[in-house]
Amino acid sequence: MRIGLILVASATLYCGFASTRSVAEEPSGQGRPNFVVIVTDDMGYSDPSCYGGEIQTPNIDGLAANGVRFSEFYNCSRCCQSRASLLTGMYPQRVGMAEFGRTLETNVPTLAETLRETGYSTAMVGKWHLSELPDTPKEAQRVLWMNHEIDLDIPFAEIESYPSRRGFDRFYGTIWGVVNHFDPFSLVDGEKPVRSVPKDFYATDAISDRSVEYIRDFANSDGPFFLYVSYTAPHWPIQAPADEIAKYRGRYAGGWDALRRERFKRQQEIGLFGKDVTLGAISGRQRKWEQIPESQREYEAAKMEVHSAMVDFVDQGIGRIVESLRATGQLNNTVIFFLSDNGASPEIPGTAGYDRYGGTRDGREALRDTDLRLPENRHKLGSDESFAGIGPAWASASNTPLRFWKMDSYEGGCRTPLIIHWPDGLKAASGSFVREFGHIVDIAPTCLDLANAQQLPNTIQDGISLTPLFAGRSLPNDRTLYFAHMDGRGIRQGNWKAVRRTRRAWELFDIEKDPGETHNLADVKLDLLNSLVNEWTTWDMDVNEHSKKRISTLRPSPSHTDADGSR
Repeated sequence: MRIGLILVASATLYCGFASTRSVAEEPSGQGRPNFVVIVTDDMGYSDPSCYGGEIQTPNIDGLAANGVRFSEFYNCSRCCQSRASLLTGMYPQRVGMAEFGRTLETNVPTLAETLRETGYSTAMVGKWHLSELPDTPKEAQRVLWMNHEIDLDIPFAEIESYPSRRGFDRFYGTIWGVVNHFDPFSLVDGEKPVRSVPKDFYATDAISDRSVEYIRDFANSDGPFFLYVSYTAPHWPIQAPADEIAKYRGRYAGGWDALRRERFKRQQEIGLFGKDVTLGAISGRQRKWEQIPESQREYEAAKMEVHSAMVDFVDQGIGRIVESLRATGQLNNTVIFFLSDNGASPEIPGTAGYDRYGGTRDGREALRDTDLRLPENRHKLGSDESFAGIGPAWASASNTPLRFWKMDSYEGGCRTPLIIHWPDGLKAASGSFVREFGHIVDIAPTCLDLANAQQLPNTIQDGISLTPLFAGRSLPNDRTLYFAHMDGRGIRQGNWKAVRRTRRAWELFDIEKDPGETHNLADVKLDLLNSLVNEWTTWDMDVNEHSKKRISTLRPSPSHTDADGSR
């Protein structure tokens, strides 16, 4: 499945494009635009080079250089919640996804369903993660099922919740959220389980290849298309082809503190953050790199090498996707969105169970972090036997300069890169930063607006259309955004953000001056904090009441705990 293509450099892919674009009712006379939404899984805010990272991402950088970058764009801080909002334009609490492991409500129209009603061809590739896992008789049997050692005669989830029943004409990907990247469980083509994969299979490659295939098919049909590309990388278990990992060998020997300083310096150099912004310390109760026993530093650095290789390989796939759009004459009239579903993950995945497999198809044990630390196993980190995560310190460095990580409502959990690229429709100067803030709930209404499509019934629009940006106008910066995942809470209103963690007090930050949330102003602006908290509480009561009216009964939530290494 791996393809030895020579990737075209971003400068070549985009040569000849003007520095500014104009927006029209019907761009280039081609009618409504195509949409390609590309989502990475657990990628850190500063991982791409165009957001300050050292990872080789020339194709993502090319989209940014010839499009626009948001400096302050938000998601819902967790995989399935962000995906629910992306596809509905609604907060996850409104569509049955307030809790982890639920099913996106089937009576809420998805973006794919609405666009298909207006004549769009639709397809999805990659991670779905919007279906509740089925009950199995025993947990041990579930693990064997995930290991491909037995074939239970039940679907991976309710078929009615599959992407093929939620507006996508074509789907190739995984129904569940966690995968062995070399041999993923719950892989389906349409609705048919994929029983085996080639020996050289790697999920990122397969997602990129199928995306290219769909684009070529779309080019041979009439009408616009919507393609949702949902990568499984760089979500744990961190795994990548050995030759990709080798590109980063030794790169992170300086440790996470040094990497965070290095990335922040680069972010200031490219104008992402001003010189007056403060870089906070590594989040959580983390040891400084010098405090790590020397015998363990090589292993810790190797984790970041694998993570970087995963991001790099996603970028290579994006290069193939962009090149297929160009080669088929679709690039100029295609709106490309690129973002991450949440911040980098601090998780160190534990024992097998729920959605975590225990071994390979041929019976080899999936080695957890404690196993991989042993000298005799370290060479297996990143292989199909590896089941590790990067941990909280590297996650904090990946999210530079933001505080905390995935699952939190602090900036490190819910702020994402967002790049929009549309040669025929962007009037904003190429390569510029968008300083107004936006949210993942804005993507669906933006696509519907550009497609001249009306929302289907049973929809509440929490997002706004970003189309003023395409005409070179400013976005409203006086809106209010709400955050709620697990026991994390947050509200952003103008420059101010109130936020809290589990069993902690609310804090208040001027997020424009202090994106790293380093200076808590709760004591000096107590009235403002109380006002924001009261507004968040009112919103929370409203969305929960709305959810109760829509869902008369809820199945018990599956037991599931994600370790973050510091709580």
